[in-house]
Amino acid sequence: MKVVLNQDVKGVGKKLQVIEVSEGYARNFLLPKKLAVVADNKNMNEVQGKISSQKFKKQTELEAANANKKILENGFIEFKHKVGEGSKLYGSVTEKDIAEKIKEKFNIDINKKKIVINDPIKNLGTYTVNVKLYEGVVAKLKITVVGM
Repeated sequence: MKVVLNQDVKGVGKKLQVIEVSEGYARNFLLPKKLAVVADNKNMNEVQGKISSQKFKKQTELEAANANKKILENGFIEFKHKVGEGSKLYGSVTEKDIAEKIKEKFNIDINKKKIVINDPIKNLGTYTVNVKLYEGVVAKLKITVVGM
């Protein structure tokens, strides 16, 4: 019996996947628990519509991420910090600080967990951090730290 899965079922398949299962498994487990529906014409058309809308949504998100990548890579952020001896900062520049500056300067909302700082920023100078915008899209943002 062919069924369309409504959600991921471990060991069977992923959501919106059309699979062939035994009739007893479908009638006694998948259908009563609403994990799947019978793969008739109506349900197949719904699945095709959902799949195409998901592809469209992913495509628009990818285009937006690429546009944001260009904006971030062409710009830079400058931080003014208090400085102690040997051009060491009091504190450091954190992912949260960078996310707030991106929101302020470029009007792009980035989660601080998506910002990757390779080495802690505790000195004056120019640094490059990676900003994960989307799956496979990473922007390299230049950061300059100057003393006050």
